[in-house]
Amino acid sequence: MPVRPPRPHLPPLNALRAFEAAARLGSFSRAADEIGVTQGAIAQQVRHLEAFLGLTLFRRLPQGVALTEAAQEARPRLSAAFDALALTVQDLKASHAGRALAIAALPCIAQLWLSPRLPALQQAFPGLAISISAMEDPPTGRYDNFDLALFYLARPPADALALGEDRLFPVCAPALAHKLRTPADLAGQTLLHDAVWRDDWARWLRHAGAGDIDPGRGPSYSLYALALDAALGGAGVLIGRGSLIAPNLADGRLVAPFTDELPSGDRLTMLFPPAGKPHPRRAEIVAWLEASGSTKKGGS
Repeated sequence: MPVRPPRPHLPPLNALRAFEAAARLGSFSRAADEIGVTQGAIAQQVRHLEAFLGLTLFRRLPQGVALTEAAQEARPRLSAAFDALALTVQDLKASHAGRALAIAALPCIAQLWLSPRLPALQQAFPGLAISISAMEDPPTGRYDNFDLALFYLARPPADALALGEDRLFPVCAPALAHKLRTPADLAGQTLLHDAVWRDDWARWLRHAGAGDIDPGRGPSYSLYALALDAALGGAGVLIGRGSLIAPNLADGRLVAPFTDELPSGDRLTMLFPPAGKPHPRRAEIVAWLEASGSTKKGGS
């Protein structure tokens, strides 16, 4: 019978991983950040690999490191091998029918749009496990193993699902609403701001014909949820984003004192990262979320 030759002895996977990251990124420190170890650990793993191979992989320079010719030749094939390994592991994990649906979302969307829908979603899909990761930017890499991502985008890509353009309008607690008959009455009120969407007040005031009111006064919050909590507590008036404050309008905890609405220019968008196999029930869940995703004032 034919005898297959033994597979060549390989160096430790951690050493290969450290070298690949450092070679691809051109820096031991950036490789350390990506992998989640110290720069010294990367350097040690590279030295171990060099000892195993009996050759030098990096030239140590006064300002950083540079790949040797042999390392430059090997790096693309090693990166491709790690890509293939990562995708194989993702596919293997995705083949488990009971695995969690992995969702990435902008923090405010995760807190204020997705979380209120989770009880009904899990009732509609009994036994469904869900994993949610709050992220400031949409996942784009091949290693980002998410089934679905939820972000605001001005120009959604062709393969995304946009739920509709969001709208801006002031909201406040009912106790403040009776003081606000026209936009000019905002001159005597505290304006609440989200730090990222700091210009929302200026945009809406111009739209409503109240551009003489100072749009910059009032406290700013690093999270929209914090600004919303302040508005719910009666601390001031917030520019509401229809998709995020709809439940609070529906239950009467917030009031929209004016009829003027301004298109935000952003669309609440479902993205479908390409890495790995999608969750077997993703299409059903996307359809359910789309049906619940009205951005109309007062809707949920």
